Amino acid sequence: MRRNNSPRSHKGKREISIIIVALLFSTATVYAQSFTDKIVKELTFEKPSPYNTLIIGNINGSVTVKGYEGNKIMVEVERTIKAKTNEKLELGKKEIQLGIKDLSDSLIVYTSERCNTFTNKKSSGTGKRQWSYHSDCDHGNCDSPYSYTMTFLIKVPHGINVDVSTINGGDIYIESVSGIVKANNINGSIRLSSLKGATYAHTINGNVDLDYAGNPSEDCIFYTLNGDINASFKKGLAANLNFKSFNGELFTNVDKLESLPAIVEKEKYSNGVKYKVSNSRFKISNGGVNLDFETFNGDVIVKEQ
Repeated sequence: MRRNNSPRSHKGKREISIIIVALLFSTATVYAQSFTDKIVKELTFEKPSPYNTLIIGNINGSVTVKGYEGNKIMVEVERTIKAKTNEKLELGKKEIQLGIKDLSDSLIVYTSERCNTFTNKKSSGTGKRQWSYHSDCDHGNCDSPYSYTMTFLIKVPHGINVDVSTINGGDIYIESVSGIVKANNINGSIRLSSLKGATYAHTINGNVDLDYAGNPSEDCIFYTLNGDINASFKKGLAANLNFKSFNGELFTNVDKLESLPAIVEKEKYSNGVKYKVSNSRFKISNGGVNLDFETFNGDVIVKEQ
């Protein structure tokens, strides 16, 4: 991989140190009041089935999900609120809460706050209904007089499906879940380990790291705009691999790799016809499920081990 190791001058280092100190001092001045507590919940599905799904929606903070042998969902959230005055801190404590929705066969835990509502709406891109945050700001003014983070640590039964998202100030880590795994981040990385099922991982600023305990038997999609994708599979992987990147390359230790012809899609327009050619396509071993890898500024590493 290409790496930029150009040294910085001592003068540049001193300037950076001064900026960091100034920022730390400024932060301490603005947020003089701080409050931290822990929210603990124990949840169960009303209708146990293979389709049981836990949806987790966070805004500021990380989310960790670990599979275990039990049949309950153990939720632990660390809530931290900071404000300049005690009055504003109390407002933050009132407004920032853990929201829970029980949909019988699905459960939703999310950050409930003043400016955004976690609701089920139709996606403009796919047309499908999905849970996500939507702004509730009045007249576009939604400046909170405090800052906060919600750090989720959740234990789930191994076999359920999980759909996890966060936006700022945190990473997503999911371990030992054999159902369908969906992870969406914006300013943070995604790390998924001991996977077995279908996987969807999407982030903007961060790496995507994947480790499979059993090679997937369903299609998977992996994307990052600014970061690398590192995927580790078991020996004997059989799949069709699609790779797309603007500034990145594909690296692999897979021996049985065969290049496939590009797919040409024909699209009709009022003034003519447009042909769209797919990107690099490969068959691993005898082929099988589709593994789609896409980056913009990053490499893709696919390993068998």
